Amino acid sequence: MGRTLEDKQAIVADLKSLLTETEMVAVIDYAGLSVAELSDLRNRIAASGAVCKVTKNTLMRIAVEDDANWQPMTEFLKGTSAFLLLKGDLGAALKAYQDFQKASKKTELRGGVMEGRALTQAEVKAIADLPSKEQLIAQIAGGINGLATKIAVGVKEVPSMLARGIKAISEKQAA
Repeated sequence: MGRTLEDKQAIVADLKSLLTETEMVAVIDYAGLSVAELSDLRNRIAASGAVCKVTKNTLMRIAVEDDANWQPMTEFLKGTSAFLLLKGDLGAALKAYQDFQKASKKTELRGGVMEGRALTQAEVKAIADLPSKEQLIAQIAGGINGLATKIAVGVKEVPSMLARGIKAISEKQAA
């Protein structure tokens, strides 16, 4: 027995609601995954604030048809599709998916959508390779700290040079 029209409308409304909070969607082919493996994937990406939704392509097509930001996703809607709805730290969620993919070797990334633009597999993988937010903050802090240290050493060196110059002059006059 299939779903009722009300069930389908509720699913589409839920998808639209999730998409309003989402920054990027990655579409994967999940054929061959067991329920336990799919649960493992959901648990891995949940740590970074992402959600894995498995729904019919038709229902996702209906959910994105009025939203220009997500319409490019329609080119990936074929076969068995799972949708990784990412927000926050995109790189961490994509890295978690890549780790899962290496372990299971059963899924295939079709592409993604971000800011109204379809992304190829290579572009999605490039986002996954970016440093995390914490790493970027640490790099910036390190750069600022290094600059502050150089300034402090430079400022300290001015009076030291002046003192050495005065001492040299006084020794020269004494001799």
